[in-house]
Amino acid sequence: MEINRSNILEIVNKSNAKPDKDYGQNFLIEPEICKRIIALLEIDKTDNVLEIGPGLGSLTNFLCQSDANITTVDIDRRMIDFLKLSLCDYSNITLINNDIRKVPVETYNKVIANLPYNITTETIVYLLRNAIHANKIVLMCQSETFAHFNDVSGKEYGPVSVLIHLIGTIKKAFVVKAGSFYPVPKCHSTVFVIDLNREKDFNQAIKTHEIAKQLFLNRRKTILNNLTNYLGSKDKAVAVLNKLNIQQNTRPEEIKPEQYYELSQIID
Repeated sequence: MEINRSNILEIVNKSNAKPDKDYGQNFLIEPEICKRIIALLEIDKTDNVLEIGPGLGSLTNFLCQSDANITTVDIDRRMIDFLKLSLCDYSNITLINNDIRKVPVETYNKVIANLPYNITTETIVYLLRNAIHANKIVLMCQSETFAHFNDVSGKEYGPVSVLIHLIGTIKKAFVVKAGSFYPVPKCHSTVFVIDLNREKDFNQAIKTHEIAKQLFLNRRKTILNNLTNYLGSKDKAVAVLNKLNIQQNTRPEEIKPEQYYELSQIID
């Protein structure tokens, strides 16, 4: 069933599937935008696609038309019950009622999701670390949080961006205005694509991410102070920074992902 402006209120009222703020539910009601988002995934009929947080199926309806193998996961039982009825004509979809962070994701090669604000970062990290066969991830999140994943310097830069840039590339696709959703959220959303390069040293990238998390805990302190706390020795920290030609008064957000990677190799 196509979700649009003309039928959203009727569907919500009849299905007892009113959007829940606790789940960060805002339903996309622009079919043309849905098609644009799905096009970014470049689906082939042989793909094993994971959709996270389908809601009433704004994207799911079009995903099923691709003939690919589609699995959709939603924590809200009401949404799964609705989709069982509205998508009953499709045989290529599996519906799972669960928290995505508790669902195995190793078998999927493509992932798509409209992420709620409160679990955006956690979900992205879970996918990057566990969807080991994924080569493309298409996501939508609040525009104000996109910088956390895209920037490689400054106050928005952090461990998640380090991990993304070490194992792939991230690209902003387009902005979806708040009025394209029901109910209307307080800000616009950004659709972006993460292309993953599985030829990279995945295990070392994971280790780098773990180290970066520790070194970003005190952003106002210098890298020397943070690395000293991590290694338990100022002499060791100085030696590592000297080897990488990193100034001791450098802040965590001034160090590029590649430098964090080299750092993780030295203190391996």
